[in-house]
Amino acid sequence: MVSYPVQVGRIAVSKAGRDTGRVFVIKQVIDTYYVYIVDGDLRKMDRPKKKKLKHLKLSENVLDSIADKLKEGTKVFDAEIRSAIRSLQSGSDV
Repeated sequence: MVSYPVQVGRIAVSKAGRDTGRVFVIKQVIDTYYVYIVDGDLRKMDRPKKKKLKHLKLSENVLDSIADKLKEGTKVFDAEIRSAIRSLQSGSDV
């Protein structure tokens, strides 16, 4: 089993909770156990979900453009996140 590093902009799929199976983007790494995730739909940029890493399956995909914006402090719109996730899902399995 390959484990990917936890980083801002990485795609993650929820393994537990009422959002099981949903695709998210890591917005912020809190510590070694928790991250904030968003999907631009149910979890928008202004209300991210705090989630334990053990409840997420990290993907090999990283949204570099969104990660760069988040690191710079530039505004990231929910529509950008939704469209990036949609394009990944249509192109390959996440």
